[in-house]
Amino acid sequence: MKIKPLSLFILCLGMAPVLASAQTGTVKTNKEKSDDDPTKVTTKVGVAWSDNYDMNDSNVAFSGSLALDEARKINLKVNSDATEWRVGGSWLFPVGIVNFNFGKNDYPNGASQTNYSVGTFIPLSYFGIEPAGFQIFPMAGYTYNTGDHIGCDKDERSACSQPGFTGSPSPENGFHSMETSGSSGYLGAFILKPLTADLRLLSFMGMSYGSKNDDGDNYKGYFGGIGLGYSFDKHNSVSGFTYIQDNNTYLEDAEKRFQLSYKYQF
Repeated sequence: MKIKPLSLFILCLGMAPVLASAQTGTVKTNKEKSDDDPTKVTTKVGVAWSDNYDMNDSNVAFSGSLALDEARKINLKVNSDATEWRVGGSWLFPVGIVNFNFGKNDYPNGASQTNYSVGTFIPLSYFGIEPAGFQIFPMAGYTYNTGDHIGCDKDERSACSQPGFTGSPSPENGFHSMETSGSSGYLGAFILKPLTADLRLLSFMGMSYGSKNDDGDNYKGYFGGIGLGYSFDKHNSVSGFTYIQDNNTYLEDAEKRFQLSYKYQF
């Protein structure tokens, strides 16, 4: 039996009341949470710089969150040339946080993607589960995408349609911008481990699965990363990550990048 991504996400959200009834931990206030806790609701601004391992795809992004109260906030992120952006909101519940986003991404190979998503983080510490001090946040979500990518036009006269083709993805060889749309769900986890009062280990991983593309293949992807976060005081913090992401629709090869960021919390 196949489970559609949307059904899978609804199933995960539907389990929240059941899990809540099994609570053995305590709910942390926003002030008690780490600066990198994905369930923290606060007003902050930040800037991040990232690049790939070849150091030829630098990107600067600005972000901000406006806390409306102890449970709700508005989120915004945009890069320096406004070709990639995201806007949305978050709503904190005792059992976890729900995030809603609308945004656009441009990939190095010329593909672009507009997405509408809803996702959640659930802290296992809420249920008294924090093995060896590791704070684990299972995450799940659903995304609907529209966009375009460079693909072969499948015309039997095109060079790219010939068996054994190894040429470049150019218009002369039959490659053109093609529209695509679909939906996908993801499952994963974000992990936070305090090393000292101010230093923490950060990591995340996940996999996604979705609807079929023009070739009849289901959308598949994965992502993961590891890094460190450090707080200078209650206002200023920094973090550094290295991560990898790949999918069979918008990327030809796995994208490997690193990121350095600074945040100021009001």
